[in-house]
Amino acid sequence: MKRTHYNGLLTLNEVGQHVTLVGWISRKRNLGSLLFIDLRDRSGIVQLICEDPSLVPDVKNEYVIQVEGTIRQKDVPNPNLKTGTIEVVVSSLKVISSASTPPMIIDNVTDALEDTRLKYRYLDLRRPIMQEKLITRSRIIKTFHEFLDKQEFIEIETPLLTLSTPGGARDYLIPSRLQHGSFYALPQSPQIYKQLLMIAGMERYYQVARCFRDEDLRADRQPDFTQIDIEASFLDQDEFLTLMEPVLQKLFKDILGQDILLPLAKYTYEYVVINYGSDRPDLRYDLPLVDVSLLSKSSFEPFQTAKYIKGIVLKGQGASLSRKVIDDLNLELRKFNLKPAIVLKVIDGVISGSFTKFLTDQLSASLIDELKLQEGDALILTSGDDFKTFHFGMGALRNLLAKQFKLIDETKTSMFWVTEFPLFEGNDDGRLVSSHHPFTRPMDEDIPLLDTYPLIVRSQAYDIVINGYEAGGGSLRIYDKSLQQKIFSLLGMSAEEINRKFGWFIEAFNYGTPPHGGIAFGLDRLVMILTGTDNIRDVIAFPKNLSAVGPLEKTPAPVDQSQLDDLGIVIKTEGT
Repeated sequence: MKRTHYNGLLTLNEVGQHVTLVGWISRKRNLGSLLFIDLRDRSGIVQLICEDPSLVPDVKNEYVIQVEGTIRQKDVPNPNLKTGTIEVVVSSLKVISSASTPPMIIDNVTDALEDTRLKYRYLDLRRPIMQEKLITRSRIIKTFHEFLDKQEFIEIETPLLTLSTPGGARDYLIPSRLQHGSFYALPQSPQIYKQLLMIAGMERYYQVARCFRDEDLRADRQPDFTQIDIEASFLDQDEFLTLMEPVLQKLFKDILGQDILLPLAKYTYEYVVINYGSDRPDLRYDLPLVDVSLLSKSSFEPFQTAKYIKGIVLKGQGASLSRKVIDDLNLELRKFNLKPAIVLKVIDGVISGSFTKFLTDQLSASLIDELKLQEGDALILTSGDDFKTFHFGMGALRNLLAKQFKLIDETKTSMFWVTEFPLFEGNDDGRLVSSHHPFTRPMDEDIPLLDTYPLIVRSQAYDIVINGYEAGGGSLRIYDKSLQQKIFSLLGMSAEEINRKFGWFIEAFNYGTPPHGGIAFGLDRLVMILTGTDNIRDVIAFPKNLSAVGPLEKTPAPVDQSQLDDLGIVIKTEGT
């Protein structure tokens, strides 16, 4: 269609010009002698004024129209509209496409439930706030392309039909029509292929990679998602992380106007878990876990044997800790099988609360002195014995308190690296599992501990943490064949299983493998952070809901029997 300008880009510079515009009717107001129409396209909204409404065909919201008219300056500007200083006096209006009444309000604020929004996603995406999120997503991808191209990274696609291998989640499987009983798997990440590209001598690789994981969903997860996948050879950890930091700095400057100072801070996994109860803490607020092990000297028996006694100090909030707030905190602790919280307050310069019956005057004074407690402060504490369960429970409590008391400074950005993650974790049945994946290189000085104390071995893995989100993660990789086989063995894999699942990969180590490592930035999470939403579905064009269902196209869905026959698949029904 003929169009001379985009609606949202019109300014006072165009006053007096004759223009042709197209778009959707966002709003119509008929005052009898005058008809006002807000015309929306991707660039924004402009107000049309029809001085003879009788010459305009009957139109409704969401009709697609083409108009011709003249730009004039408004007598009274609209400060809430980007084009609020001008209006278009319509000389002709043509209906391109009519529209039924939409099932939802198409505006930044809508009345629709999420499933309605997903079912009519093409209408939901007309909302300016949603379009801005996808435009920001595109800008982020473009920034990565430009940055990585300048750093001599090569964009290479890797297969979407690959081999099912052990990973952190279930694979999505694709049955083979030509090889009945055999399956491809959709990649949880391009991990093995990008390592093979390093062995192939490509040295610096990246791609905007689609990844697939069959796992339970939450607000920041999708079954299919996108990551900016990066791998490089001949760099140590500090060199690689330093190389990655400027692209994050540029994103926050260009999109939010925030200045991120480099180099970014680096904290070890042990440090952040001990001090903040999380491996991805939000440091926009100062609410550390404090050690109150001195209370092991109290007459409270559970504390006398507890391995950890820690608390959180709420400065000046003692009077705000209602019974309901405390009940909510205890519900959070219960999720981690932790004991109910004990609440102490400083009133008239002394510790107050029912727990004081277990304290001596000297112990109360020591508590005030050691934690530097002041009038009106509250101390919330509990105890536990398992390192990870206890600290992560306290970290969840910390997050809840920050939200409850509005301690998060939304104008700031908290961005840093977390390093030295454990190489292994213990499974419920006592087996070792990889904390990241089995290709992660141990810290060189910890390799001798693999045979004796594998659970204390640290890895050369790292995460980038932004505002409490893991926005990306990676590691240096194992490049020694014998070490890689050893890690597989420690994970309980037999020689036959190693050969069957990874033999083709291990064989490549025979032909000269460079030291290498990489990272995968979670594109969807980065867009979430940079657009100020906590829902991953807001930043993906056509997402699935929390049941992994696409309400728009109604996926997943049964297929024809003939398709199953071609694949040699028989569907078992319940009871058969």
